[in-house]
Amino acid sequence: MSLSERTQSVAVVLLFLGAWGGMQSDASAASQVHVGKQWPAGQRVSMAQIDHTAWNSLLQKYVDAQGFVDYVHWKSSRGDVRALDNYLASLSRAEPSRKADRASKMAFWINAYNAVTLRGILREYPTSSIRNHTPKLFGYNIWDDLLLTVGSRKYALRQIENDVLRKMGDPRVHFAIVCASIGCPRLMNEAYTASQLDEQLTTNAKEFFANRLKFHYNASNRTIQISPILKWYAGDFGANTAAQMRTIAPYLPTDAARKLASSGSARVSYLDYDWGLNDQSKRPKTARRR
Repeated sequence: MSLSERTQSVAVVLLFLGAWGGMQSDASAASQVHVGKQWPAGQRVSMAQIDHTAWNSLLQKYVDAQGFVDYVHWKSSRGDVRALDNYLASLSRAEPSRKADRASKMAFWINAYNAVTLRGILREYPTSSIRNHTPKLFGYNIWDDLLLTVGSRKYALRQIENDVLRKMGDPRVHFAIVCASIGCPRLMNEAYTASQLDEQLTTNAKEFFANRLKFHYNASNRTIQISPILKWYAGDFGANTAAQMRTIAPYLPTDAARKLASSGSARVSYLDYDWGLNDQSKRPKTARRR
């Protein structure tokens, strides 16, 4: 092949790649779903001023004590779907650059993540799993393309989790944000608030490890089996397995479990993750707490 021919071939490849990139960008933009509202800068407020009462009321109405959601009736209630949209619009008033205490920020973003996820599921319902809406190549991906306006920016679920909440440095957040799956933590049927945040995070962490689908142990052979959340986000809990077990030890259900996890000598393996929807109408018996 001559130099001229090679040059032409390279040009064709570059042209193709440019067109491909443009097509991907167009497809991504076309697949985006926006929730919330664009507020004028003069009407934005601190996250500490956002009222989560409406969200609390919806959770109490449609979420049971085990964290399963009555999607059937919520979806059929136009008024309550609209109430969720109005709550998301209220979250959009928050201006992240305005001063707010850490607890208010964390409560805000946990509520935002859970509310956006539920809105995304209600949009698709009936569905059997959030994974039905996370394609690997093309099309709408609920974790990347469902965007909440907050202040002047738009945030995807993946951004809220990885770029905001995880960077706040409290691993208990992994027992508070819920991706609408049985393998997730329990969706609390109350809103997170700054004044109750520490207690709520601790309570939900303890609830998480009290569920045999998420944690069980055998003191005699010194083994722990645990949710793969601890594997996927291992670094948030400690530099190594022993450190990670010590981090979760205070939230474990028995003295024997806490002692084993704190020892640094337990053999740890990971349970399967149940991606089935946390749907009240199809709740499996095995999802009950022990």
